[in-house]
Amino acid sequence: MPVKPKVLIPTDTWNAEGGRSPQQILQLARMAEQSGLDGIFTGDHVTFYGVGNDALMNLHAVAAVTERLMLMSCVYLLPLRHPTPVALQCAMLDQMSGGRLVLGVGIGGEDPNEFWACGVDPATRGARTNESMQILRSLWTQDETTFRGKHFSIENVRMRPRPVSDGGVPMIVGGRSDAALKRAGRYGDGWIGIWNSPRRMAEARERVREFATEAGRPDHPFQFGLQVWCSVDDDEAKARERVSRRMEGFYKLPFESFERYVPYGSAEKVAEFLAAHVEAGCGQFNLVLVQESGQDIVEAGLQIKESLATHGRKPS
Repeated sequence: MPVKPKVLIPTDTWNAEGGRSPQQILQLARMAEQSGLDGIFTGDHVTFYGVGNDALMNLHAVAAVTERLMLMSCVYLLPLRHPTPVALQCAMLDQMSGGRLVLGVGIGGEDPNEFWACGVDPATRGARTNESMQILRSLWTQDETTFRGKHFSIENVRMRPRPVSDGGVPMIVGGRSDAALKRAGRYGDGWIGIWNSPRRMAEARERVREFATEAGRPDHPFQFGLQVWCSVDDDEAKARERVSRRMEGFYKLPFESFERYVPYGSAEKVAEFLAAHVEAGCGQFNLVLVQESGQDIVEAGLQIKESLATHGRKPS
């Protein structure tokens, strides 16, 4: 029987110049917690076509004004950073929040100039991420870490404080490729997809476990999720127009390129779309809700969560 999935909504990007004040973002987090939603997630870029949002800094502030919400980066561009300071930042945030941090990691690459701006060859981003995840895990769990790789080498490094969990901060790998699934199985604690069908969700779960078995981790518990753009409105045409306009502005591609993966309309219709992924083993949804206001985002997320909870339940 499928488990009841967790539902997370996004923070916004900190950018007072763009009209998004810190107060608005923190208020959204407070509303999400009070509503009963499961968590909040944020993206990460250093300079994505000139715009940045540091996920860990964003979540530090959110952690300070919440007590229960899961705090997730989705996804943190690990190859742009050296893993040693990232390990410390994550450990401190995890302690500050009482063990609520989930580090979603990805390799990015849509804007190669972002990598060159950080002194990183975009062609190395996958290999750098693989090495970094191994270093993070060791720094969080071992008394002393020595690692010699192609991109990172550290010798006899000790680190305190550590994350709350003995296994360190959970690392969830984002991406659509088989390389991402292999990364999740070998080094991570789960996988989160985007633009995926229920069939791909089921296949991804099998592939991650195959890669884990090959890596000597056959019994490791994994989490599986999906990041989904969506919009809730009883007026279906209005919901479609809203989400299509936002996505075309962000991705610079026609909405038709994504539409089969983007639910819109009533909360019940969106939940019906998501329920097929739950049946395929999805345990978490990061909902990129396109609504008119922060309050609307919270309300729409809660409506979808409640609809998911009752989906398929037979009347008594």
